[in-house]
Amino acid sequence: MIMAEPGFRPIAALDIGGTKIDAGVVSPDGTILHRKRVATKVGAPGLASGSDDSSADDLLTQQVIQLLEDVISQSGVSPSAVGVGCAGPMSGFGPFGATTVSPLNIESWRDHPLGTGISSALDLPTYVDNDAKALAMAEGRWGAARDTSNFLAMVVSTGVGGGLVLNGSPLDGRQGNAGHIGHLIVEPDGARCVCGARGCLEAEASGMAIERRTGGEPRVAPLEERLRCGRMVGRAVASVANLLDLRLAVVAGSVALGFAEPFFAAAQEELDRLALLDFSRGARIRPAGCGADGPLLGAALVAHYRGRL
Repeated sequence: MIMAEPGFRPIAALDIGGTKIDAGVVSPDGTILHRKRVATKVGAPGLASGSDDSSADDLLTQQVIQLLEDVISQSGVSPSAVGVGCAGPMSGFGPFGATTVSPLNIESWRDHPLGTGISSALDLPTYVDNDAKALAMAEGRWGAARDTSNFLAMVVSTGVGGGLVLNGSPLDGRQGNAGHIGHLIVEPDGARCVCGARGCLEAEASGMAIERRTGGEPRVAPLEERLRCGRMVGRAVASVANLLDLRLAVVAGSVALGFAEPFFAAAQEELDRLALLDFSRGARIRPAGCGADGPLLGAALVAHYRGRL
């Protein structure tokens, strides 16, 4: 269970993905006072063909800062800090979270000092963590894991990410990258992943993987593809449950939630088949409880948790 101190001040929150960026200002009770969502400008019109990575880097950084400035000015409040959830990997983990980020689905950001750039532009302390870890914080406070101290939170969307909560606290690891379930091998010698390995969950069950296999968007994927995606997720969750003595996984993301009951039933069936130890038998997979607000609420909790605001 992730707890926040009563009365923590409003926080500007930012969720960065490979296809969209969501920003808002979040009140102490989890109300999103104002928000705005835009498409991620990576390779978008306005970035000249042949531009180097630094040009793409600058465009995306400017977009992020402008988006935050807009939602802060329109919210009518003065936030105490900025909390960011961003895809990883990340490095240089310290008091403000990650020093640099290298999202696999944003090629122009490699060892990118995201927090420093935002903090300098807005003159606010900025805390950066993995987006799925941020989701785990939101689910532990307001969502489907709010009565649980040990659980896995997952996002199955464009990519696949994960965050772990053990004994009531987010698990960081050496560089803040603990919980990368998207790179757990579920299909030996399977499809090549963007990380370079074969058979990662992200290479088998993400939105990108489904488009590659079917030639169409996940929302029109046939039933067998939806069931396969669920089985791959259940397989990965079983390994985590067996390894870490967990009995709950909450799953969010446009692919998982869009596939709905067939996906979750297939995932649970596979989990039941493979999690057979006394402590993992009976582990459950549930839809995330915070819905589309989870990543943004989690980003706010990143600032609260890291900054003790």
